[in-house]
Amino acid sequence: MPGSVPPSPAAVDDVTPSPVPVSGPARLLRVTLLMAGSCLPILGAVLIAPVLPKMQDYFASTPGAKALVPLALTVPALSLALLAPFAGVIVDRLGRKRLLIVATLLYAVFGTAPLWLDSLGAIIASRALVGVTEAAIMTCCTTLIGDYYSGHQRVKYLALQTMCASASATAFFVLGGAVGAAGWRVPFWVYAVSLVLAPLMATALPNPAARAAADEAPAESETAEASTSRPFPWRQMAGICALTFFGAMVFYTVPVEMSYLLDDLGVENTGVIGLATAIASAATVAGAVTFARLKRSPDPMLPAVLALCAAGFGVMFLAGNPLLLVVGAVVNCLGTGMLLPALLTSAMSRLAFEDRGRGTGLWMAAFFGGEFVCPLVLLALEPAVGSLVGAVGVLGVAAAVVAAGLWGARRRAGAADPRPLPEQLA
Repeated sequence: MPGSVPPSPAAVDDVTPSPVPVSGPARLLRVTLLMAGSCLPILGAVLIAPVLPKMQDYFASTPGAKALVPLALTVPALSLALLAPFAGVIVDRLGRKRLLIVATLLYAVFGTAPLWLDSLGAIIASRALVGVTEAAIMTCCTTLIGDYYSGHQRVKYLALQTMCASASATAFFVLGGAVGAAGWRVPFWVYAVSLVLAPLMATALPNPAARAAADEAPAESETAEASTSRPFPWRQMAGICALTFFGAMVFYTVPVEMSYLLDDLGVENTGVIGLATAIASAATVAGAVTFARLKRSPDPMLPAVLALCAAGFGVMFLAGNPLLLVVGAVVNCLGTGMLLPALLTSAMSRLAFEDRGRGTGLWMAAFFGGEFVCPLVLLALEPAVGSLVGAVGVLGVAAAVVAAGLWGARRRAGAADPRPLPEQLA
């Protein structure tokens, strides 16, 4: 099981005032831009899924097209997982805002490249470069949320990030299918939306590095030596990243495997499958909303949240009909909606400003790495247990074991803390 995550007092006692206003039109525009930027990697992951069959037909004469065309959909996530740690290092060295604007502009360049490319290999290469920009954009947006906000405000906006990502996945899938009716290249025009976002980010997002420097100036002489010798919290980040890697597999099991599980129960109607997946996606959003309203430190919640995910997997394993399968998926997704912001908030609470980009990059790599291996792990488990639903049951048992391990670790440390997160100071 992943390493246990030690309690973080900062998650509870983070009462540092936000360096930016938490109300007013400027706050609304800033949050909107950060959420829109966070949705760009989701756009890259699902937009072209509906047109893959048309791409397959267009490149039918290309050797290996059957394997290469699906790669055009998945390779950005792999690039993101591999490069997010490096993006995090660059974020800390070059600055969050500057890298975000450059990456957002390049996202449009690489994202729209298939409109003019006729080589399948070149298209896949452009998709890999999209993943590079996604690594930078996602790392920057998440890091900026950590920079701009603290306490409950940070929890609120990290949960909102999860909600937006879950909701946008469904919206982008529908959008890709609608515009894809005009041809397989047409959805790639949507990537140009980042050309609208980049100038708005340049004007509306404050520079947290400059603000942090100004805020810390009075104490600079006293802390310079300490800051240069302060080590990166590798041990704490290793624990939360290992837990995040496992949590990502739990998070993506239902979205990736739901259609196959329904098919195994005799459901072949794509409309019914789409409706079932949408209901589960709505439960993820509901879970994120619930997490944002709890106003508690994330670490004590993790065992209960993972136990809820495990219970959902258990219902899915025992389901003998589609309705019960959907009920189990809803229970699981309610838990995963809370799991993702809990993991991310826990990671953020361990990072100082100077380390936040690198730490966020490591967290992103763990999460998207878990996303990438999720179907591979279930595929490997399936022959061993005899069915896909059996593999889901095994993952549920693993989630229960991890939950029990985290609960036991907290009990041994005597670290259970029921105090709520303090309200953000304006």
